[in-house]
Amino acid sequence: MLVLAIDTSTPAVTAGLATLERADVSVLAERVTVNARAHGELITPHVVEVLEEAGHTLADLDAIVCGVGPGPFTGLRAGMATAGAFGHALGIPVYPVCGHDAIAAVALPGEQFLVVTDARRREVYWASYDANGKRLDGPKVREPGDLGFAVAAGDGARQYAEKLGVRVVEPYYPSTGGLVTVAKRELVAGTPPEPLTPLYLRRPDAVEPAARKRVTA
Repeated sequence: MLVLAIDTSTPAVTAGLATLERADVSVLAERVTVNARAHGELITPHVVEVLEEAGHTLADLDAIVCGVGPGPFTGLRAGMATAGAFGHALGIPVYPVCGHDAIAAVALPGEQFLVVTDARRREVYWASYDANGKRLDGPKVREPGDLGFAVAAGDGARQYAEKLGVRVVEPYYPSTGGLVTVAKRELVAGTPPEPLTPLYLRRPDAVEPAARKRVTA
């Protein structure tokens, strides 16, 4: 099974191609650019590049996995819109994956741990996991502070390590291998995917201006 992975829930713009044979995930190609202002501009070129590197075309894809956050509104919707458009055009399923779960699937430091990503506004998105990478709590959003864990992965953990009181481990961003690993049970079983629902966790930074009040004499 050939799977395209897409994630724009963090400052990293990620696209990758992987094969899934039973429970084995093999990453064929991956492009990652850390640029919080270029999700929309980079995600489609990254998809084209990984397909070319692996010697495949869009027509070869069997499924797509897409990170659905948590993440800021503008960046997150770029990847989700791209994944949804490809899935619709190709007639293949698009599986949503929590980005924190994808990070946790790779981190596995051997004890309970956090995944923490930057939520801007001096806040973080966080979720907690057991030693096997199973989510215990979250994802949630809050100001960085002690959450009672000694180890954390994610770019937010790296940025706020002192306030969180944690030892930081990689990865800092969702990866192709992590995204496909989280969805592999559904992919192998051919289970119909859940809807692509973004995990914003709070209102977007940009809001429509309120209507002007009419002034009467």
